[in-house]
Amino acid sequence: MHKFNLRKSILAAIGASVALGAAPIVLADNASDIQALKDQVRAMQKKIDQLSGPQTTVASPSAAAAPAPAPAKKSDSSALTFAGVTLYGTVDVGIAYMTHGAPLSQTWAPGLPYFIQNFSNHSILSAGPNGLSQSKVGLSGVEPLWGDWTGVFRLETGFNPTSGRLTDGPGSLVADNGRSAATKISAGDSSRAGQPFQGAAYAGVSSKTFGTLTFGRQNTLMSEALSKYDPQLQSNAFSPIALQGTAGGFGDTQNRIFDSSAKYVLNLGPAHIGFIHQFGSDGYVPENSNEVSVGADIAGLSVDAIYGLVHGAVAAASLTAAQVPTVPTGSLAATISDNTGYAALASYNMKEIFPIKFYAGWERIKFNNPAHAVPAGSQDIGGYILSITNNTAFNIQKILQISWAGARYTPIPQLDLSAAYYQYNQKSFNANGCHNLSASSCAGELHDASLVADYHWTKRFDTYAGVNYSLIQNGLANGYLFTSDWTPMVGVRFNF
Repeated sequence: MHKFNLRKSILAAIGASVALGAAPIVLADNASDIQALKDQVRAMQKKIDQLSGPQTTVASPSAAAAPAPAPAKKSDSSALTFAGVTLYGTVDVGIAYMTHGAPLSQTWAPGLPYFIQNFSNHSILSAGPNGLSQSKVGLSGVEPLWGDWTGVFRLETGFNPTSGRLTDGPGSLVADNGRSAATKISAGDSSRAGQPFQGAAYAGVSSKTFGTLTFGRQNTLMSEALSKYDPQLQSNAFSPIALQGTAGGFGDTQNRIFDSSAKYVLNLGPAHIGFIHQFGSDGYVPENSNEVSVGADIAGLSVDAIYGLVHGAVAAASLTAAQVPTVPTGSLAATISDNTGYAALASYNMKEIFPIKFYAGWERIKFNNPAHAVPAGSQDIGGYILSITNNTAFNIQKILQISWAGARYTPIPQLDLSAAYYQYNQKSFNANGCHNLSASSCAGELHDASLVADYHWTKRFDTYAGVNYSLIQNGLANGYLFTSDWTPMVGVRFNF
């Protein structure tokens, strides 16, 4: 009877802790947010352990009549929590000028071509969404189960604050079907394809001893690592490896987030390991894929190594004017490949000596023809139909290397100053080994550099200003109207 009453007391105490403002728990994309989640889970578990510890006596009636403790103070978190479920979100919007840009998209996450694209055609001043972060709204939760085990879930969707519409990369490509490069609006493929929950939709269990196992739609290990090792923290306006998604998806941005996946992450002291598997069928979207990572955080040094194998990767594209009359309305073209990727990532935080953090990363991606072709008429993510598919684009293997380096300096707690340089290097996969503009299969390069100042007025509200310069050369510039672009931008961001 006493055990039963004690258990009721424990559960009541946990409920009171949540109701009275216990620290909310948010599941988020980047590695720092995931670590914060783990710390919060540990804090809640500590409370549970204290409440359920050995009892030598049973409280007397007089003890039960003791005054109740003072109500907990309101949480200072940037999220809103009730009964263990947290509502969170971000709104990020600004104004950008591009020396070579294109009209604003209503659905593509970046909204604008913040670095040079093949449709960048004229100077433009425009409102711009999602400069530093993807605008989003989501729900997450952590529920204590038994021992140090908890149940976790997350549902999230992204939107464009300039239009109020859900983020939909393939939808932006459809809007450019039949258009010439000189008349296109901004567009790009994406793992976010207008789904109700295109950011995340998963649930699972977590233990500080045995790790975290989750199932559903979730970020890949490479995508999460970029949030940790990109000096511009995956900013659409100032980081090409964020805007394009090639790096995070090991070759194709649609694979930055895996549908129908199982993911396991375990911390072993300073070391950590991770594995994610995407379930899928040969010849359909998605096909199965795998990624594995290993890394460590020691003092100010963090390192990670990641390997990925993506089957049936889809690179969607707008239809040409000649293709539009021959296929269903609203469909897309696509290049299909099997991709193998490797990445080595590092950062070093000198905060104990000087308030600066350094970042570096290298990634190598190999593109091959798919072992199992995806036929025309297949349904892509978001329900879009791939009416024209190319399964033989890489008879000669394509190799793309992406590297970057940068730093973030925090002279005062409210201000972050960041600088970064990124380079894409494509080896020729043309039979003649060309290194010029004659074909997109020739060797080519992309150079990108950015500077950003971000001032946090409060925990929830910040303003930012920065500039990005990009230059594309040789094979990577094939079909481009212009080969360079300057993009200064200012913006505001609100987190809740």
